[in-house]
Amino acid sequence: MSPITAQLLLNRGLTASQDARRFLDSPLSGLHAPELLPGVSEAADRIGDAVRQGRRLCVYGDYDVDGVSGAAVLIQCLRLLGAEPDLYVPRRLDEGYGLNCDALRQIAADGASLVVTVDCGIASIKEAEEAKRLGLELIITDHHEFKEMLPDAAVLVHPRLPGGSYPFGGLSGSAVALKLAWALAQKASGGPKVSPRFRDFLLDAVALASLGVVADVVPLLDENRILVRYGLNRLRQAPSVGLKALCEVAGIEDGAELRASDVAFKIAPRMNAAGRLGCARLVVDLLTTTQRDKAVEIARYLELQNVQRQTLERRMLIDARKMIEETGRQDDAALVLASADWHGGVIGIIAGRLAEQYARPALMIKLPSPDALGAHAGLAVGSGRSVAGFALHEALKACDGLLVGHGGHPAAAGFRILPEHINAFRERFCEITAAWRPDGPAPAELVLDAEAPLSALTFGLLRDLDRLEPYGAANRRPMFLLGGLQVHGTPRKVGGGERHLSFRVSQSGLTMKAIAFGMADRLEELMSADGACCLACTPKINEWQGRRTIDLEVADFQAGPQARLT
Repeated sequence: MSPITAQLLLNRGLTASQDARRFLDSPLSGLHAPELLPGVSEAADRIGDAVRQGRRLCVYGDYDVDGVSGAAVLIQCLRLLGAEPDLYVPRRLDEGYGLNCDALRQIAADGASLVVTVDCGIASIKEAEEAKRLGLELIITDHHEFKEMLPDAAVLVHPRLPGGSYPFGGLSGSAVALKLAWALAQKASGGPKVSPRFRDFLLDAVALASLGVVADVVPLLDENRILVRYGLNRLRQAPSVGLKALCEVAGIEDGAELRASDVAFKIAPRMNAAGRLGCARLVVDLLTTTQRDKAVEIARYLELQNVQRQTLERRMLIDARKMIEETGRQDDAALVLASADWHGGVIGIIAGRLAEQYARPALMIKLPSPDALGAHAGLAVGSGRSVAGFALHEALKACDGLLVGHGGHPAAAGFRILPEHINAFRERFCEITAAWRPDGPAPAELVLDAEAPLSALTFGLLRDLDRLEPYGAANRRPMFLLGGLQVHGTPRKVGGGERHLSFRVSQSGLTMKAIAFGMADRLEELMSADGACCLACTPKINEWQGRRTIDLEVADFQAGPQARLT
């Protein structure tokens, strides 16, 4: 391979040839046997017994992409086993994340005797107690962080369970559900080699699980890398009726090559939109239906929900930035903002945007409506996003006395709080953040993988880079430094509101097009050294009217012939 690609592998800590080979090939046989996952074998035995006894089962999934895709995997598996399971997906705005006692009481009243969770439950101590009181057999499958005490459930299935030794702890909730479905398929087939119908199901299930892996931003390494690589390929070659309809409304052509970025920016937002603004159960229906008309109807509804979500997001982001400026919060160690006007289903997205822009943890809180009903009436709902190195779930744990409840992981978390405790909570949370980073927010960091001349960015190199796909968490897209460039011609402001900068650069007689998203206001800076510049960028293939070119997607630039690095 090219020296540049070799450098990229070294940058990822792959120093031995066998490790590099496994990373590049990512064979499906590299998936770990399901029985290695703590709790899976016992869970499969209990579920299998329940199906044979004709007992009523309920799959309890979370409302995000990871939860609904994992729930769809288990629903389809149970149907193959001959069961007709119930499905429960909590409403984000009314019930919040995870298990809740009211839902368990309703499930028991409806006649179910066994509940299997997907992507939730590992921190649900009192809910597990309520399930036991109701006589429900509770099997928890999850991947989130747990508390000091584990729930008293019939079985816990978790890749990082204390006392376990599973080889890879970074699975998503959907991937954990896939492992359980795999174990159920093996038991139904009488051995490790599954029957043809279960084999076809598991290949489809890999495609479903890959959606949750990408959307939940878990590390795209080890098993996750394998699941996404083969899942995207299955999704392209043999999509289910529902996923085919979803790709159509997302503008993904039939049979087009799919990347993790397509899931992250096109498929996942549409799947999440229903849970943010309405009921995510519709998404499970979409993923499990075999009726084309029904799939198209749901997919179009999700598209409308996504458009509405985008409108809300733009308005709330403007509102949050204005609040930061007017209250002077830009000097706080962390951002803790609250408003009754915000939509509870979108606050997590805004928190992520603010954390990225201001380089500090950001928490958005939706204050309760005066007419709110139900168990959580009078409580404010919060969602937070973190920055590299700051464990958000641990910080919330340190504020436990000021919160009604909380859960999540280092990068993202949710919580509930009484409105009168918000000011004290803000003060305490900012103290924790300031102690972690006493010198204030660190400047945004841009990590460059390699320096290369313009002539090195060939179609051959991009074919090599494709072998490093899928890109995502813990395997970011390579970033190159290109020095000694000259702007060729006149740069243009393009896009809606002329927010982007389009220009051409040349070096040693070679010219390439560059696009700098959101940098139109830096046009004067770009030309300040008579067009001499250095780019931090990623090369991408652009196809237009049958013509293929290599374009540069610019992350940052400096004027002048030589880059100034730290």
